[in-house]
Amino acid sequence: MDWLRRVAQTLWIGGIWAIGLIVAPVLFTRLERGAAGAITWHVLGVMGWIGLVCGLVLLIDWLWRQGLAGMRDGGFWLIVGMLACTLVNHFAIAPILVGVKASAASAATGMFGGGFGTWQAISSLLLLVQSLMGLLFVTRHG
Repeated sequence: MDWLRRVAQTLWIGGIWAIGLIVAPVLFTRLERGAAGAITWHVLGVMGWIGLVCGLVLLIDWLWRQGLAGMRDGGFWLIVGMLACTLVNHFAIAPILVGVKASAASAATGMFGGGFGTWQAISSLLLLVQSLMGLLFVTRHG
């Protein structure tokens, strides 16, 4: 089970860093903006599903090894926080981004007063928070 935990950590936490710091910037510097955005969007969607699976694997592994007493440890709550960020980004913010992008007329309005750029910034902030939690998790429990 240790190998599965390592794979899940690497895919989930490493994937966030790789996409945010390497893949997306390279795509936007090498491709036309529309193509880069479409590819990045697809990769983020796939990584969202991978993140959900990896997060559940890590959560189940944690509870399997630690039992319910493991819920008192910060590592458990880091996994839960990262999983929450993935869920919010994938199932709440991503659909809003799709809707705002598809409707140019409503792109200037929104819950926080902004359109696509505002929601993209919120999504990026969540990815940053998730990445920092992942870094903290790996340094303390990896």
